[in-house]
Amino acid sequence: MIERYFKHYHDGLRLDMRGLLSLGRENVYAANEFFSMAVLALRTAHWCNGVSRLHGRVSRGMWRSLWPGVPEPEIPIAHVTNGVHARTWLSRDIIEMLDRYLGARRWQTEPADQSVWESINHVPDEELWRIRELGRHELVIWARQRLRDQLAARGENTEHITSRVDALDTQALTIGFARRFATYKRGTLMLSDTQRLLALLADVDRPLQFIIAGKAHPADGPGKDVIRQIVHFANESEAGRRIVFLENYDVEIARHLVQGCDVWLNTPRRGMEASGTSGMKAALNGALNCSILDGWWDEAYDGDLGWAIGRGESYANVDEQDRIESESFYDLLEKQIIPMFYQRDEHGVPRQWVARMKNCISTLAPMFNTNRMVQEYVQKLYMPAARHARELARDNLHGSIELAHFKRRLREHWAGITIEQVDAPISKALMVREHLDVNAIVNLGELTADDVQVQIYTGPADADGRIVQGHSAMMICREELGDGRHRFNGTIPTSTSGRFGFAVRVVPGGRMLGDVSEPGLILWDGEQPPPVVEKVVESAAASA
Repeated sequence: MIERYFKHYHDGLRLDMRGLLSLGRENVYAANEFFSMAVLALRTAHWCNGVSRLHGRVSRGMWRSLWPGVPEPEIPIAHVTNGVHARTWLSRDIIEMLDRYLGARRWQTEPADQSVWESINHVPDEELWRIRELGRHELVIWARQRLRDQLAARGENTEHITSRVDALDTQALTIGFARRFATYKRGTLMLSDTQRLLALLADVDRPLQFIIAGKAHPADGPGKDVIRQIVHFANESEAGRRIVFLENYDVEIARHLVQGCDVWLNTPRRGMEASGTSGMKAALNGALNCSILDGWWDEAYDGDLGWAIGRGESYANVDEQDRIESESFYDLLEKQIIPMFYQRDEHGVPRQWVARMKNCISTLAPMFNTNRMVQEYVQKLYMPAARHARELARDNLHGSIELAHFKRRLREHWAGITIEQVDAPISKALMVREHLDVNAIVNLGELTADDVQVQIYTGPADADGRIVQGHSAMMICREELGDGRHRFNGTIPTSTSGRFGFAVRVVPGGRMLGDVSEPGLILWDGEQPPPVVEKVVESAAASA
């Protein structure tokens, strides 16, 4: 029985790969590539996911050619945003504070409960700010010793070592930047306007310093060059010494940085950062993120939590993008971050800054932790996968064999399906809350009405008749007309005013497939697949 199952499985895979290779050069893999591990995984996995909301959207765009004819939002790649293990990355002082004000059992056993973290607002501003100052003080003292050791190992003279170490200030606004130095992460974006940066670093009244760490892949020459540029800038001027690069990046360095810095900086090219977790670790400790809207920060950002570099725009010219986003970073430093950090009251507390720290912890901690992440994986992916596996394994793999036969029958007879006629009585603009009846005559050939789903795909239409934010509604088989022809009926509700487009489509049905799109098996009414359709409904506002 197992041999029979794998024979059917192999036949289905062979068909899929043959269809895959015919899709053309628009795919993200080479057209002449006979085998792709990524494609194999996507085609044989029942569920796929990105590791942040934006990563899921980018992945659907990257791999849409594997599901020809399927609107991009419906490409079966979901997302589960990464999280970090809170206790691993929190500083000792933060843990003790959380134990006092949130309750040790509550925040550690229920870290994904939003109501638990709201108690952070009960912490006095003075106490939270004192913890932040202690964290920065410990980071700077530790970084001084680390820097001293690495300069001594390099053979630098005592005078040079002392000047470099003494440049680090325990009271200065400290920005942390630590990650793998791939070029897309743009580690030198902060150096785009060196004169502007040097002016900020030379300010003795409002001191600023950067502590940077990271590694490049041994084979990544451009990544190593990014590190060389940072180190060279730090060595070439007195003010540049306020930028420190710590070598041999490891977990110890990462832990000190996320627990002690005031601001966490991240400057990837938008769409290239899958998720990123270092900023989450810093946020747990009350550090404020200043980042490109990419990865996890794209869904986490709020004006009261930190700062966004740019607005998530897309650029055709990467040099122009770097120029605009570096200017945005400098503007944030000069006009918002530095002034807010040094705006102290009579008690020496920057109230606005501390308020953002509280918002940061209470909002981000319950969302971006491993408890929430694992719970989401279990509910969205693991449990449905387990149920589906049991269904396939039932009766000595009878479910698997049944599914293989069903998919083969669909592929053998799919070309025989035609949508012969679509009728919708659009004689006038519909009023809000009215319904539009849609009838379709579909010839299913050798297939039955139980083998497929006939759907109405509808949504708001733009000026070009392009459906945006589309969704599907099931049509019901009302009667069999003979010779494989069936009449289907469905309705489109008009809940809001505006222009709406719709199209009729046929997709595989059957209980075995569930909601998963079967690559290559989708048929649309008309020659144009969505999101462009010809049928547009004008929905008028209801009269008072």
